Amino acid sequence: MMSEGVIQIGGTNRLELVRRGRRLEYLTIVWNSLEGLIAVAAGLLAGSIALVGFGVDSVIEVSSGAALLWRLHLDSPERRERAEQVALKLVGASFLALAAYVTYDAVSSLVRREAPEASYTGIALAALSLVVMPLLARAKRRVAAGLRSRALQADSRQTTICAYLSAILLGGLILNALLGWWWADPLAGLVMIPIIAKEGVAALRGETCCDEGTCH
Repeated sequence: MMSEGVIQIGGTNRLELVRRGRRLEYLTIVWNSLEGLIAVAAGLLAGSIALVGFGVDSVIEVSSGAALLWRLHLDSPERRERAEQVALKLVGASFLALAAYVTYDAVSSLVRREAPEASYTGIALAALSLVVMPLLARAKRRVAAGLRSRALQADSRQTTICAYLSAILLGGLILNALLGWWWADPLAGLVMIPIIAKEGVAALRGETCCDEGTCH
């Protein structure tokens, strides 16, 4: 028999979904903290603006994870709703900050014609991130749909974009290492900017909805 105050959602009670969400955000914070440190260090050693930019994206992911963790620790429905709105705006602002940084990063690299040294540490990190990020994003989307949390859904989109950036970084680092195509990564980064900015604006407006339009 289901205990009083526990809401059953698709065979899983709300309390369990909140616990899953918390675990996912703790994982986000730990993973991106390590990823950011490694990426920035490797980027500085290789002179790679792309790697340093990837590290900055990881810092933004940590901030987003912390905001969502705060929201998931609140019990009162009223406090959750307020926290949901604040967290959603923080995620949206972090999207726009990321778009601005990628723009500056990519344009600076193209103008200066900077050719970084090959970074095999960066290649390994980007490849590993390309495996981890899609799995993490999918798990977040499932919890977001169950909790009907727009903020967590927006955070899952940010994790997905991190996976896209991992692919872009990986391609750029490999092309630079094998063929000397220094311009490949900043050019690909410019392609991603409209997608990142669109997600940021949608989150700030509260327009990001969970799967199948279940958010309210």
